[in-house]
Amino acid sequence: MPKIRIVIADDHALVREGITALLSFHEDIEILGEAADGKEAIEKAEKLKPDIILMDIAMPGLGGMEATIEIRKSCPDTRILILSQYDDREYVSRLLKAGVSGYILKHAVGTDLISAIRSVARGDRYLHPSITSSVIDGYLGKGEVQVEDPYEKLTDREKQVLKVIGEGYSHKEIADLLNISVKTVIAHQTNLSEKLGIHSRTSLMKFAIQKGLVK
Repeated sequence: MPKIRIVIADDHALVREGITALLSFHEDIEILGEAADGKEAIEKAEKLKPDIILMDIAMPGLGGMEATIEIRKSCPDTRILILSQYDDREYVSRLLKAGVSGYILKHAVGTDLISAIRSVARGDRYLHPSITSSVIDGYLGKGEVQVEDPYEKLTDREKQVLKVIGEGYSHKEIADLLNISVKTVIAHQTNLSEKLGIHSRTSLMKFAIQKGLVK
């Protein structure tokens, strides 16, 4: 029977080592490689074509959200299973919209992680039980008036640029990180300002923090 081929993306080496040690006890799972940030996760996805990427959210530079967006485009057969310490409803909903196949919390026991991996490998979706009801409430609205989120007006690339602006990267650093020109970075920042109604770099950084893009 074919093994479930995994790449682990997390900026903490001890976390990656711990997950690798846990998964090594299961003969139906194979670790293909590791990534320390979103950019490396994209590179490993394109090179190794894993079945699943275990993806942390809060990584420096390109985070889990931004990496997911790119991987869903370049490697549509690779499924993304988010492994995070954050259970914020808005964040979970945003990642589900981005195309992740599952979301599990880092404090979950090992058996939950194995179940999540096997479920996602079968083509199912997996949500950790402690956040399922919260996400459902979010989709149903719980009788609240739903106000359009200006963040959702942004393109995938604008969301990526906003995240790294929030981390304080310069135009040149963003250009290098995303493999685009400085002129294109400035154009994206201009579009962000127009769509969000925010007209200073400092205010864009604050907005990114408020949206949970920067932890």
